[in-house]
Amino acid sequence: AVDIPCAAYRSSWNNPRIEWKFQKGSSLVLFYYSSELTKPYQNRVQFSPTAIHFSSVTREDTGKYICEVVGDSSQIAKSEVNLIVQGACPPPACPHVSP
Repeated sequence: AVDIPCAAYRSSWNNPRIEWKFQKGSSLVLFYYSSELTKPYQNRVQFSPTAIHFSSVTREDTGKYICEVVGDSSQIAKSEVNLIVQGACPPPACPHVSP
C-alpha cells in the first residue's frame, strides 16, 4: 500500500475542487474528478482531500501523480509526486515515494 500526498490542498479555501492526474511518458490520465475515481482505480484507491491511498501498486503505477486543487474564487494550486515502484522487494523498501 502507498499514500500519495496532495501538498496543494488548502483547508482555508471554500469547497475546493480536487483533481488527480497520472502522467506516464506522454500520456496523461485523469483518474479523480467530479468527486469520483475512474473505473480502473475504484477498487484499489481511496480518496481523501489531503492524499490518495493505493491498497496495492504495481510497476504499471510508476509515474508522476499530479494533484490540482481549484478554489471557488478561481485559485489554483498544484503539486506533483513521482512514484517509483520497484520489482518484488520486501516492505518497507518499496514503493519509494519522492516529492
